[in-house]
Amino acid sequence: MKSPLLNCLVAAVWVCLAPTAGAEKADRDKPMNVEADALRYDDLKQVSVFSGNVVLTKGTILIRGARLEVRQDPQGYQFGVVTGESGKRAFFRQKREGLDEFIEGEGERIDYDGRADVVKFINQAQLRRYQGAALNDEFNAGVIVYNNLTDVFTLDGAPLAGAPGSVGQPGAPAGRVRAMLTPKKDSAAPVPPATNLRATPALGGASR
Repeated sequence: MKSPLLNCLVAAVWVCLAPTAGAEKADRDKPMNVEADALRYDDLKQVSVFSGNVVLTKGTILIRGARLEVRQDPQGYQFGVVTGESGKRAFFRQKREGLDEFIEGEGERIDYDGRADVVKFINQAQLRRYQGAALNDEFNAGVIVYNNLTDVFTLDGAPLAGAPGSVGQPGAPAGRVRAMLTPKKDSAAPVPPATNLRATPALGGASR
């Protein structure tokens, strides 16, 4: 079910990775489209709840999950929560400004705080950076928090094995975080000057 109603309610909810972080700037002005099996809207509380195979697109932003809840506070700031199906994770993807790069993230729950401009991936959290189709960097943790204003993210370890409520976090050892970082190529590296080659009449010595 497509609903233009969400365009007015949550025009900026999922503008993650702000221009400071190199996100696609044009995404801010793009319309938001949502498909889901059902929608419940509470005008008094300014809350919209989409459920069942939720797919959200806004410019280069793509979000998938089982349930999306969006609310707005009296000051106009918007907050969103996406959750995945049982045993699965919610998904987020966005292009970076002026680059052939994408940011992808997953978590059993994804929170966005419009006031602080922070996105949080919770439980079985993973953040990936792609250059073209090639995976450059990957981060795994129990919780990953990305601050769009400062371009800083933090990782908290997965629950320790046997701890209350521990469900185990694939990709990161219990109580630890895990990161894979690809060295950056220096595109400004100097190019060696071309060498002019001259034909030699004979090998092994100078011509006579």
